[in-house]
Amino acid sequence: MEALVRALQGDIYALSLRMLWNREDAEDATQEILIRVITRLSSFDFRSRLKTWAYRVAVNYLLDAKRSVVERMNLNFVRLSADLVEGLAADGPAADERSVLVEEVKIGCTLAMLQCLDRPHRLAYILGEILGLRAPRRPTRLILIRVCCASGSNVPEARSSVFTRSYCGLVSDDAACRCHRRVPAAVRLGRARLDALEFADRAVSFDEVRTAVRRAEDARRALEVHRTSRPRESSVDLSRRIIAAIDAS
Repeated sequence: MEALVRALQGDIYALSLRMLWNREDAEDATQEILIRVITRLSSFDFRSRLKTWAYRVAVNYLLDAKRSVVERMNLNFVRLSADLVEGLAADGPAADERSVLVEEVKIGCTLAMLQCLDRPHRLAYILGEILGLRAPRRPTRLILIRVCCASGSNVPEARSSVFTRSYCGLVSDDAACRCHRRVPAAVRLGRARLDALEFADRAVSFDEVRTAVRRAEDARRALEVHRTSRPRESSVDLSRRIIAAIDAS
């Protein structure tokens, strides 16, 4: 059981964090999803990979879960774009300076973009595009159908909803926002702290990330911004916590 939880925890947590933004909410969701996976293993019919089946369990949970702290803020692209423009400063790290705060700001921003989508669009975009869960096989198709039918949406519509081109300098030179220029405001507002990093586990520079994003085809650069944002894994040993919870029950 411990080996099973450890094998699935990273992928389920990555999905939950992108859905909920907040680490604690994501850890709680991951724990509940993994408990459901473990207690429903008898329904796994081996017609798909176990991870694919676990994603289906996660989708069913995340579509109906209680709204997270950040979701209750009702973010939208209009408010986010205004925040991005107003938060620019010239006294942050240089464009070619590597800083863990640049990565912290970038990941936080990409997660905030996802929060501007409703849950079905968000799930479809994360699963189908960011995590690359394609649908050639029936079990995978069923996951995406469950997500898309929830709002009559589909993956291409979700992709087009995440519009970074107008605001993100990683994607377009015409966009004003630059990750390194957002650092001072993020620090001042308590959104980024060197002594309490929420997402980042490496130092990057704006220039190196922009170079990586620009390697993608023009139409795929907005997606590449999300794919280059890899939040650090949870530090909580969920396997021990879950086993203890099951033993206690």
